[in-house]
Amino acid sequence: MRKLSIAIATSLVAAAALVAAAPVSAQRMSLAERVGVLEQQAGNNDATVDLLRQVNMLKEEVTSLRSQVEELNHSLGELKDTSRAQFLDIDQRLEDLEGGAAPGTSAAIGSADAPAAKPVVERAPSVHGDAGTLAMGAGEREAYDAAFNALKNGEYAESARLFHSFLGHYPEGVYAPNALYWLGESYYVTQNYKLAMTQFKALLDRYPTHDKAPGALLKVGLAEQGQGDEQAAERTLTEVTTRFAGSDAARIATDRLGAIQLGRLR
Repeated sequence: MRKLSIAIATSLVAAAALVAAAPVSAQRMSLAERVGVLEQQAGNNDATVDLLRQVNMLKEEVTSLRSQVEELNHSLGELKDTSRAQFLDIDQRLEDLEGGAAPGTSAAIGSADAPAAKPVVERAPSVHGDAGTLAMGAGEREAYDAAFNALKNGEYAESARLFHSFLGHYPEGVYAPNALYWLGESYYVTQNYKLAMTQFKALLDRYPTHDKAPGALLKVGLAEQGQGDEQAAERTLTEVTTRFAGSDAARIATDRLGAIQLGRLR
């Protein structure tokens, strides 16, 4: 009996141990699963942090690109203003050189450091006659100066309007040739090449020996090139070099012809 009791007690202890062991095993599996879930969540958090970092980097790049675009737009605007001022400067130099005035007697209109047009005194056309007759042209000069000042200040639409008005009031005036030229320039600097050529050609037809004639023919060629008609431009620029040989306009035409031919080889 005693041996039987001991056997039964041993069996009960073993059974109890098995029963106690089962929950521990189940608990260990649950912990493993929980650790796996936590690791997965940690991985997701790392991915989220990395994504946020990339988004912030992209935002910084977009901000930098916007800044660069603004700088480029600003530079482009300055370049346009400088180019327009240089066009006027070249015309003024042409007038000084071809009219016999010493270079530098007129202030240059604009520079790379200051794109805005600077005050300039245009050389008056050569006029002959008695003092009384010349005095009667004071109103003409005032009207001309008003139009020319608008051009110097970059008010191209206004200068075109004023030069048109001037030519309507003084079609045969002393300053009519100059007005035709600067009216063409008002259109040229805004790339309205067709209207510009009309004014330059009118000057050449009516005043073929005027001081502005070489520059007018040069501008016809440049306007043709601006329109994309390089063949016509070459013919006109070649005519400048022969018709007005030795002039500053002829030298500019020669340089432009060389550029056209060089571009054709590329």
